[in-house]
Amino acid sequence: MKKLVVIGSGVAGLIAAVEASRTHEVVLVTKSNLAESNTHYAQGGIAAVTTDEDSVAEHIADTLSAGADYCYEPAVEVLCKEGPDRINDLIRFGVDFDKQGAKYALGLEAAHSHPRILHAGGDTTGADISRALVQTLRETAAEIHEYTFVVDFEIKDGAVIGVWLLDSSGKHFVEADAVIIASGGAGQLYRHTTNPSVTTGDGVAAAFRAGAELADVEFYQFHPTALAVPGSFLISEAVRGDGAVLINNKGERFMQKIHPLAELAPRDVVARGIQAEMISQGGQPVLLDATALGADFLNQRFPSISKTTRSYGLDWGKNPIPVTPAAHYWMGGIASDTWGRTSVKGLCAVGEAGCNGAHGANRLASNSLLESIVFSRRAVQVLEETWPDQAASVRWKESGLLSIVELEDESDRAPQKDLRVVDRVELQTLMWDKVGLARTREELVSTQGELQQWRSANIENRLFTDWEDANLLLLSRAVTAAALARQESRGGHYRLDYPDTDPNMAKPITIVRKKK
Repeated sequence: MKKLVVIGSGVAGLIAAVEASRTHEVVLVTKSNLAESNTHYAQGGIAAVTTDEDSVAEHIADTLSAGADYCYEPAVEVLCKEGPDRINDLIRFGVDFDKQGAKYALGLEAAHSHPRILHAGGDTTGADISRALVQTLRETAAEIHEYTFVVDFEIKDGAVIGVWLLDSSGKHFVEADAVIIASGGAGQLYRHTTNPSVTTGDGVAAAFRAGAELADVEFYQFHPTALAVPGSFLISEAVRGDGAVLINNKGERFMQKIHPLAELAPRDVVARGIQAEMISQGGQPVLLDATALGADFLNQRFPSISKTTRSYGLDWGKNPIPVTPAAHYWMGGIASDTWGRTSVKGLCAVGEAGCNGAHGANRLASNSLLESIVFSRRAVQVLEETWPDQAASVRWKESGLLSIVELEDESDRAPQKDLRVVDRVELQTLMWDKVGLARTREELVSTQGELQQWRSANIENRLFTDWEDANLLLLSRAVTAAALARQESRGGHYRLDYPDTDPNMAKPITIVRKKK
């Protein structure tokens, strides 16, 4: 029996902990409470083939198409083929998916060729899944550490041997034979994000410091429709799937001129279309018009969205509501193979923290929850197996590498007291303005210069938030460096100075820690 530490309490972490607890000693660590994660806020649902009218082959084709000719096909095949069985797992864990009569009430979202999106509670799918898995986990023998921060991983002879944690009692060490990182993404890199405040990329940053390779970090998906109010509350893509349309301040639809699928085009296309329209109207938000659906339908189909819009004095059953793009999902992360194994022995990465190539350059709507449940279970399945020599390099062996970018970690150089301690709001604003939806070489080079003028708080006195800021600073440098290296536009990465997609660049950029 191995001792496994699981980092994170989203669906990927919860599934990993539940599955592993059958045969291993499990410690689950989360820096907030068990329910606080991106999973909890997922409205749109989970994509999987559950009807005879649909097929796994078509789900694969849709995923590859949305991924902008950049997906790692073996990972996509695993995702779509194993998805239906993992849906059945969730049902056994107590998730009650919405039905119409005896059949599932399947939704249609952008770039899907069939209605295949399962929902629970209308627009509270993530919360329903989270509740079921949290309850299941509490019935296991797993040791749970809430409000506990992962500082770093301890590495010996190229393999992980434990985790350094920080909680209200101070810093302490937990031994581990293996670690599964399921700590989510890094939406807090940006001023506008649909992600909760806990998404500061801690697991990804700690893995990089431990020597793990990062991949595809330049690809960040911006959700087209966040409510244009403080907090950037997500307006689910399912709303557009049900017939809502985007209009400018003149009341005109504009997406029809940009893409044949109009409002249901891939997310990166819709987000940039909205951004362009906002620029043309002096920065004012565009409007999402769902009035044709009717107040009764909206209240029943999207109860939490209706409640939230009302809390801001908006009645979306009668009037269009203001929306803006916001950072939503990170296609990049810790490079892994299709079993979640990274370049560091014993260290796995799954869910949004990992990058196995399944999403390519642009995640297909509602594939994220599916990826989490599929690959977290697979990571548990290989814990007892011999670690491959180059687990994370499987993908690059087949496609080759576009570039390897060496990035220096602050700990590798002498302390520079003359630098300013990083300010999170300034960092988020910089990333939003210069490394967001549209990028240029000039702005990326400028951003690199500005990031070099900041440092993290002194390590001996760091609190949770100081560690978060240190991780955000590190990941800002990684994203900017990768965005500068990719001289093309593809999926979630858009360069104004290289607006076309270059087939020769359909290869990963990896970020590695610069050798001392």
